[in-house]
Amino acid sequence: MMNFVVKTIANAGALAVAIWLVGDITLTGDSTGRKVLTLILVALLFGLVNFVVKPVVQLLTLPLFVLTLGLITLIVNALMLLLTSWLADVFDLNFHVEGFWTAVLGGLIISVVSWALNVALPDKD
Repeated sequence: MMNFVVKTIANAGALAVAIWLVGDITLTGDSTGRKVLTLILVALLFGLVNFVVKPVVQLLTLPLFVLTLGLITLIVNALMLLLTSWLADVFDLNFHVEGFWTAVLGGLIISVVSWALNVALPDKD
């Protein structure tokens, strides 16, 4: 359970950094509390997408992974971020990613920041 909480906090932190650095990734809300709640819900949604959909996409793109020496991972991460944005819209969360190249940059930032946060935060069950 602790591992789940740590990963959700890392996802939320990484998403917050991407929202802060990339102008076309937006999170809106009436108050700071509403924004934090939305960010946590989007982090949960992003974690769910990465847990369920990403392994299937990675398996299907395995030949491209080998061919591009892993660079296809940037595209897969961008697609997961765009899927999260679409699902956030479906669930009426105020989170939006504008365009594919914004998603590529956001996915890169989220990958780096979440990796750093997962290294820094404890990983206990």
